[in-house]
Amino acid sequence: MKDYKVPALEKGLEILETLSQSTVPMSITELCRTLERSTSELYRVVGFLEEKGYIAKDAHTGNFRLTLKLFELAHLHSPVDQLLRAASIPMRELADELKQSCHLSVLRGTDLLVLHQEESPLKYRLSVEVGGRFDALGTASGRLLAAFLSKEEQEWLFEHHAGYQASSDEEKSAIRNKLEQAKATGRSLAESESHTGVCDYAVLIGNPASGFAAALAVPWLTVPGLEVPERELLEKLRDRADGITRALGMTLAV
Repeated sequence: MKDYKVPALEKGLEILETLSQSTVPMSITELCRTLERSTSELYRVVGFLEEKGYIAKDAHTGNFRLTLKLFELAHLHSPVDQLLRAASIPMRELADELKQSCHLSVLRGTDLLVLHQEESPLKYRLSVEVGGRFDALGTASGRLLAAFLSKEEQEWLFEHHAGYQASSDEEKSAIRNKLEQAKATGRSLAESESHTGVCDYAVLIGNPASGFAAALAVPWLTVPGLEVPERELLEKLRDRADGITRALGMTLAV
């Protein structure tokens, strides 16, 4: 199927993607120049997209801009429902492969909200309550998601987070350093702040630039005398997270 070409659809998607990246409406001439296509190639496609309501002419310039139709279509189904459908099987496979539980979380205000969990197949396992809320800056997943917030959203989080406000300047600096490290690496690792013998590993799902991101995490139960297979764990975790992101139709962020 990879070699199956649909020229008109390809042109239509190119136009929509180009307009989505432009800060101002674009003329057909500008679209042709950007996409390196002729006017005859794009003229009818532009007309069809306008007729179907995906693009519209700017009242002042006559150039084309995106409408909110794509936004409307995207919100006919809950993003959370789509995420859970995309993540369920990969998470189950991950738990079976690693013999460790894994969970999926998002930010809600200053909290981390757990949306889904797949439990380890072993008799002894760590379970995290679905629907449970945890301190966003006190968890590996929460810090990872906070690291990818916009500057304005991040400052809002700091301002409204009681624990952060009560921290010393040194402690605040340490928190910010952890966020910077998480953003630079695309992952967040930490000895669990709530359980002895647990090390949390979290990676990003989605793309924060699109306004949607979640964290896929494995709280690894350590065994005395045995090292955590960190490299293998992170590779499998990253692979599953990337697969979920692609299943959502999103571009990988990191």
